[in-house]
Amino acid sequence: MTQAEKYMKRCIELALLAKGEVAPNPMVGAIVVHNDRIIGEGYHRQCGGPHAEVHAIAAVKDRSLLKESTIYVSLEPCAHYGKTPPCSDLIIESGIPRVVVGSVDPFAEVAGKGIDKMVRAGIQVEVGVLKEACLELNRRFFTFHQQQRPYVFLKWAQTLDGFLDIDRSHPEFGQPTWISNELARRIVHKQRTEVDAILIGTNTAWKDNPSLTVREWEGKQPVRMVLDRRNQLPADLFLKDKTVRTVVFTREELQSVENLEFVKLDFSRNIIPQIMNWMYGQNLQSLVVEGGRQLLQSFIDQKMWDEAHIYIGHSWFGNGVPAPKLNALPQKGELLHDTQLQVFIR
Repeated sequence: MTQAEKYMKRCIELALLAKGEVAPNPMVGAIVVHNDRIIGEGYHRQCGGPHAEVHAIAAVKDRSLLKESTIYVSLEPCAHYGKTPPCSDLIIESGIPRVVVGSVDPFAEVAGKGIDKMVRAGIQVEVGVLKEACLELNRRFFTFHQQQRPYVFLKWAQTLDGFLDIDRSHPEFGQPTWISNELARRIVHKQRTEVDAILIGTNTAWKDNPSLTVREWEGKQPVRMVLDRRNQLPADLFLKDKTVRTVVFTREELQSVENLEFVKLDFSRNIIPQIMNWMYGQNLQSLVVEGGRQLLQSFIDQKMWDEAHIYIGHSWFGNGVPAPKLNALPQKGELLHDTQLQVFIR
């Protein structure tokens, strides 16, 4: 690993400290290096707050060293006025002569403009150090801006013999059968704090009555979203308790109330692109799809997914509701006591 890669790796480590805290902004880390010594470092901590470069430069005690230093940043410094001034201007004003950038920002307001501004100011700019790792860091952000849709996670638990649930199609369908363990549940709740929204179908809402809130971890609550074409879900479901922003996708024009929104979809057409377009318009950049086999399989068949997290519990049903068919190989795996987590990435 080169010196530049070592420093960029540190930028990525810093950026990850804000995972789940900065959306819809990207995660960014920055360090200031003088004579192969880090003299300042920082990361973007929250949306609307100072960017990573601001924190890193402010952490330098001897400002005279900036004119002999290099700043490393995992994502291109911005060139536009948003909630904060342009970071490229700050770098120029600070007299830093060299900038090393991990990846170019795909956001239209930036997209190479920060780099161009610094080059025109006489700064030496190097781009692409640990590029793939920096792109992976903000895969959700890039997907949102390049494909104009949220980054989609699929999540389900299945038995060793490949079932999501026992047969609960009869009227007295009973309670859901827990497949994975408590550690897996905590990981699921942690993931909820790191995404913008979570989606389930009508049957899951009706039969399982899930809260879809964060209870086993500390962090923000995702927007809860549910399909209810005929507006038939009971009013006493946990999803309708109005404690968290909840969106009901239906075929009717209905009056929204505080924390309970009704969004009309055309159910005679493919609803998944409609949901993706609505989320893009709402600046919701990431989504976890849970629910039953039909909803999950629809996202798989339409190739509208980016990651799938499958929890395989240490149980055997023999028959019941079969798990979705993914037809892919896992890229990552982790053993959570008696439950195996498999992660698939498109």
